[in-house]
Amino acid sequence: MPDSSGFLSRSALFGYGFALVVLICDQLTKHWASATLVYRDPVAVTSWFDFMLAHNTGAAFSFLADAGGWQRWFFTVVTLVVSVVLVVWLSRLSRSQFWLSLGLGLILGGGLGNLWDRMALGYVVDFVSLHYRTWYWPAFNVADSAISMGAALLVVDSFSSQKASPGETKGVADG
Repeated sequence: MPDSSGFLSRSALFGYGFALVVLICDQLTKHWASATLVYRDPVAVTSWFDFMLAHNTGAAFSFLADAGGWQRWFFTVVTLVVSVVLVVWLSRLSRSQFWLSLGLGLILGGGLGNLWDRMALGYVVDFVSLHYRTWYWPAFNVADSAISMGAALLVVDSFSSQKASPGETKGVADG
């Protein structure tokens, strides 16, 4: 929430700044992958880690990837709505909520990175492939990693928020 001077809290500014850093890193790495890698041709980095260019028209784990095209606009709208909610949530944080702002910033930046791809290309660029023998984790990107780490931070923060005394509202500035 804006402080008494009318400006956003440090936590909010940090969250927005981190979202921007995630968005830029995500887009730079996707540009590198698209310019360097051959589609679906893995480049081994280790015995369990490859770079492999993939195009995901669905959501996480290629959910609804074969749905016929409508999912592009569905996921675009969902991401836009969630992004607006995250922007508002960040704007209401008090200055002491570093971990919450970091988690929200990671999710916002990752969501915007994948949204950019979906709107500009019609699919999300994935390029990180982890595997063990014949078992493969679905390909992912920096944005996906940021969203996952941000969600984990929200869970951790929610447990630490429960330690607040009854009647104390942790997460929203008192004004």
